[in-house]
Amino acid sequence: MGLLARNTEALHACAAEIREAGGEALVCPIDVSDADAVERAASLVEEDLGPIDTWINVAMATVFAPVIEMTAAEYRRVTDVTYLGYVHGTLSALRRMRPRDRGTIVQVGSALAYRSIPLQSAYCGAKSAIRGFTDSLRCELIHDGSHVRLTHVHLPAVNTPQSLRQRNKMPKQQQPVPPMFMPESIADGILWAADHAPRELLLGLQTTAAVWGQKFIPGLLDTHLAFAAWERQFVDEPNGQGGDILFDTLAGDPGAHGPYRHRERGPDLQMQLRLQPMATAAAAVALLIGGAAVLLKR
Repeated sequence: MGLLARNTEALHACAAEIREAGGEALVCPIDVSDADAVERAASLVEEDLGPIDTWINVAMATVFAPVIEMTAAEYRRVTDVTYLGYVHGTLSALRRMRPRDRGTIVQVGSALAYRSIPLQSAYCGAKSAIRGFTDSLRCELIHDGSHVRLTHVHLPAVNTPQSLRQRNKMPKQQQPVPPMFMPESIADGILWAADHAPRELLLGLQTTAAVWGQKFIPGLLDTHLAFAAWERQFVDEPNGQGGDILFDTLAGDPGAHGPYRHRERGPDLQMQLRLQPMATAAAAVALLIGGAAVLLKR
């Protein structure tokens, strides 16, 4: 596995876990907003580990603030990392996968790619841009008859260190809108998507509700989220952040979990059913047959 990010300490900690589990890992300390750096890292990975068969884009830097308090430089930086970082990674993957006519690109998205919420305009804008870019690329791959696979995984709220490492310009500490899930549950979904490559994978009932709500009642959601999503993003603690990762990384390995481990949960029923489609289909058929048998007996 090739690991690309700015935080060298975190990269080495992740690499150590991979090696402990019996895998190989190559640490590539780069900023994914630099397209040339991403391309060099991709070449190093192939030289060291062989042809890349799966590329996962999951870069993130963001600002938690009302639009009126944002600056152009902040929007630009979030776009460079959280949107263009995906573009750069995808281009480097395509340069290697298209000539071989194989490989899988996984875009890690969010429910907020479909349904924006207040105080997260930079993040929501970037996630929406990734969805537009990915849909366009998918059409082109189909047009060319390419066997390169492209999948987009949309996440619910996850208890990652994001809430303490983003730039928070509000007086209180931020939290993902509950319910929030443990990172391991989400990793299972991303791994499943890498193996099966569905067009899109919506993880969690929360994500599914956001996507379908946006299709049918967007105006009502505007009014509801203007207040409900505002308050639920705060915890009753002052914002005591001493730094953020917007322009420079922070020292140390933050790990996978954020500060709300006592409140995170495992996969919900939607995730369990979505990641076991054959078992779900078999159960549905069994229910139909059972129901038909009951009706016939009557």
